[in-house]
Amino acid sequence: MEHSKRHNSSKKAKFRSARKPSSASDKSDSKKSKSHTNISRTALGEEPEKRGLKSRPTGDADQRAKRELATKVKTAKGRKLSSTLWLKRQLNDPFVAQAKAEGFRSRAAYKLQEIDEKYHLLRKGARVVDLGAAPGGWCQIAAKAVGPTGKVVGIDYLAMPPVPGTQVLEMDFLDEEAPDKLKALLDGEADVVLSDMAAPTTGHPATDHLRIIALAETALDFAEEVLADGGHFVAKVFQGGADHDLLVRLKKNFRKVLHAKPKASRQDSAEMYVVATGFRGRRE
Repeated sequence: MEHSKRHNSSKKAKFRSARKPSSASDKSDSKKSKSHTNISRTALGEEPEKRGLKSRPTGDADQRAKRELATKVKTAKGRKLSSTLWLKRQLNDPFVAQAKAEGFRSRAAYKLQEIDEKYHLLRKGARVVDLGAAPGGWCQIAAKAVGPTGKVVGIDYLAMPPVPGTQVLEMDFLDEEAPDKLKALLDGEADVVLSDMAAPTTGHPATDHLRIIALAETALDFAEEVLADGGHFVAKVFQGGADHDLLVRLKKNFRKVLHAKPKASRQDSAEMYVVATGFRGRRE
């Protein structure tokens, strides 16, 4: 009986010893152990998939997000989307910014400047005609090139502020009286005839091509009447260039005919220019 009590007492002592609180170092080790425990494991002991960004909102939340986005890109009242896109393109166009900084009426000034630098069309004292002159960028380049001894006359149905050193008629070049009035203003032969005329585009490439070729042919009719021997002609056309009949006519009346697309002409634009140099003179 005595032996049994001592044995039970020994068991209780061992039990109390097992339940004795651990020391501070033991507690620290325990905390470290817990801190290194991967608490992201699932109950099955597998690593869960890493969480990414929250999925896009759906339902009502998705609709609210779309409305907020639409508000940010909302066009001004009464402005068409095409106008908004044009404005955005203008604001981000380096040639537009450069033209404004250098005092040119439009980015188109650099088109003529580049063509002239490559083909040497304009010279001091030359007489130049600008068809489709507004807003005046080509007149500015021509006036600067020919100087005070030269002459620059233009025509456009759109009103534009005067350009120093030039005379511009405000009327449609397709009016029957326009060519004669322009000749009277020129008062003699021309060394260069420029045409940047373009009809409003329809969105139908074949139709737009035919319309601009018709304008180029009308400009050439006038050029053949006023150009001096050795004169030059430049006209806007669309991608694909001048059509066969116009090219045949140009090659017959000019010594050299080619196409040019200046860097200032937007790459996504179909416009380009036909350049004819060395007019052979009028044939009776």
